[in-house]
Amino acid sequence: MSKSSSSSDDSGSLLGPADVRELAAALGVRPTKQRGQNFVIDANTVRRIVRTADVRPDDVVVEVGPGLGSLTLALLEAADRVTAVEIDEVLAAALPSTVAARLPERADRFALVHTDAMHVTELPGPAPTALVANLPYNVAVPVLLHMLATFPTIDRTLVMVQAEVADRLAARPGNKVYGVPSVKANWYAEVKRAGAIGRNVFWPAPNVDSGLVSLVRREKPLETTASREEVFAVVDAAFAQRRKTLRAALSGWAGSAAAAEAALVAAGISPQARGEALTVEEFAQIAEHKRQHEGDAA
Repeated sequence: MSKSSSSSDDSGSLLGPADVRELAAALGVRPTKQRGQNFVIDANTVRRIVRTADVRPDDVVVEVGPGLGSLTLALLEAADRVTAVEIDEVLAAALPSTVAARLPERADRFALVHTDAMHVTELPGPAPTALVANLPYNVAVPVLLHMLATFPTIDRTLVMVQAEVADRLAARPGNKVYGVPSVKANWYAEVKRAGAIGRNVFWPAPNVDSGLVSLVRREKPLETTASREEVFAVVDAAFAQRRKTLRAALSGWAGSAAAAEAALVAAGISPQARGEALTVEEFAQIAEHKRQHEGDAA
């Protein structure tokens, strides 16, 4: 495909609005709400994402949901390698050709995995060092958490998600939107909002704003004797009934309200507290004390 000169800026190898529409028309692609598809049509936005992600020349980047390749091309210009994970059959089939046509000198640095990102357990080539993605809104949090769990070599992550999801991921204890995504993301990484993205850089334009979230993996994993699964079970229970006190909310998880209270007191946490007040470290302490209590009882 030839480079379009009708883009509003000098996009070079990148895709402008006319390019994206041409590609979509040639492929018979219509973005679907079912897969949360909103394609980025602004070259300046993808450049900004790559800059904010701090993509380096030696990075091996994994991208989830590359779509028509707007961000993929910008990543390939900056990173050593890019592996894209795409579930859509038509988009997955077309992407290598787009890369070859627009960045032929980098085509051998690109790999495509045609599958559901939620089922990815390995990737071709060197281990990924960064995750950069415009995540489909409807699966953003589970995909993000799955990738962080599955690929511990991912050191830096920058995802573009619905603004509301970005707020939840980056929320701190005590914030009204602090919840399961906030705590679980914080298990892996230092999380912060990294900017806002307007609606007009997408096609079709979504009816919500988007936000960038930066996650830098903890240098040292959280110090706890409890497993991630044990800690996440406490988190899920605490927020399943977030208006209740932890004594009540954790009663099913602990086996009874009295057992929940014992674990909380042992962890130095008020049974009258609510999940939204606790750090990930405190959730880990509760998980540890339940296990300890069970060990003592045995």
